[in-house]
Amino acid sequence: MDLADVCFAGAAAQAELLRAGELSSRELVDATLRRIERHDRELNAYRLVFAEQALARAAEADERRAHGEDAPLLGVPIAVKEDLAIAGLPTTTGTYAVDRTEPADSEVVRRLRAAGAVIVGRTRMPELGLWPYTESAFAGATRNPWSPEHTSGGSSGGSASAVCAGLAGAAIGSDGAGSIRIPAASTGIYGLKPQRGRVSLHPNGEQWTGMVVTGPLSRHVRDWALVADQIRGSLPSDPVAAIPPRTSFVEAAATAPGKLRVAVSLKPWVAGAPVDERVQAAVLGMAELLRELGHEVVERDPTLLDPTTQLALAPRYLSSAAESVAALDRPEAVERRTRQVAAMGRAVPRWLVMRSLRFGERFSQVANQVFEHVDVLLTPTLTKPPIRVGEWQGRSTFTALLAANRYTAFLPQWNIAGNPAASVPAGFTPEGLPLAVQLVGRPHDECTLLSLSSQIEQARPWADQRPSGF
Repeated sequence: MDLADVCFAGAAAQAELLRAGELSSRELVDATLRRIERHDRELNAYRLVFAEQALARAAEADERRAHGEDAPLLGVPIAVKEDLAIAGLPTTTGTYAVDRTEPADSEVVRRLRAAGAVIVGRTRMPELGLWPYTESAFAGATRNPWSPEHTSGGSSGGSASAVCAGLAGAAIGSDGAGSIRIPAASTGIYGLKPQRGRVSLHPNGEQWTGMVVTGPLSRHVRDWALVADQIRGSLPSDPVAAIPPRTSFVEAAATAPGKLRVAVSLKPWVAGAPVDERVQAAVLGMAELLRELGHEVVERDPTLLDPTTQLALAPRYLSSAAESVAALDRPEAVERRTRQVAAMGRAVPRWLVMRSLRFGERFSQVANQVFEHVDVLLTPTLTKPPIRVGEWQGRSTFTALLAANRYTAFLPQWNIAGNPAASVPAGFTPEGLPLAVQLVGRPHDECTLLSLSSQIEQARPWADQRPSGF
């Protein structure tokens, strides 16, 4: 058995191989760690690798299986983003300004361990998750396995690079304004932002005024479903709880979607944000595939309350950044650009933040009116292919924020509304950079997105393609 093939097989296939006795967890985790040691010097996907602990947990998983035990992820190597609490470590969130160690695992990490997963490491993010790329002065750039000169996106860029390069069976990311979908699109993997309240954020509670959610990034749709089934569910202390799905995510991914009505829209919510012609072609090509699969595809733009849509996001984003910096152990230690974003946030009056929250509720109601007519909304994920590493480095903080706003112009509105939204691979540019489309579902309806995504994957498989050299 080629262990490199197994490392690229994804979490669901790895779990099946382990259950069938085709290999041991020790072999799988050791192969994963060797790949990390070999390739992560170039990629910079991991902030910490738990090699010794992971091998010990793998041996325990093998011992449990030898005694007849089983669990959904028993012995499968999983990576987690550095904004998730791990007992005994500081929750670093892409910075070196945190010293306090955590007394316990986050609920997501606890559930992963309960499902038998082996946590192999902690993946990188930009400082406090502020940017759609994963770069910092102290850590350097996290690079795209398809092209090291390009970013793997952000803020869950380390998780995406790890999955894309076969350095984890799946990985956990978070998404406050696109941070699962951006890196999934950049690296050609699958990333679904769950419904708000689907996955507990404990011990953090509400983050960034309710815009942040946590979920997997994966090679296959069924990998996402398997991992998400293990971590979904709220706690009584959580401020929001999603409506339970109509079936398990694994079952949804294995079920044909039936005939759906799909709206296709190329209208960004940011006025004047240009959409690259290669991205447009990918979206229209996906629309044609959906027609071939028997779905009804119509052109329909969601209503976004122009021209004031930014009122629903900017005050919340900036004030949340300021609060995040203030909560650090050493806020003076953050990077200059982070300090500048925080200064902008401190200048936002509280009344404007509250108005933004109220406007966001109205914005969400209006945006969701599109689902009175269709089952799924198809849009670009990003307005252009992945940007180069350091592409915005010379810009002022303000102009970099504007560039990020245009780059992600189809994403933050669904954090405001809370809807599930997936980035689905949609081929490559002539230069070999990944392209992707976004599928947005009705509130609380990840299941339709999973069924449709799985159907697309069967029609146009993407996970059998690997970046050169990995």
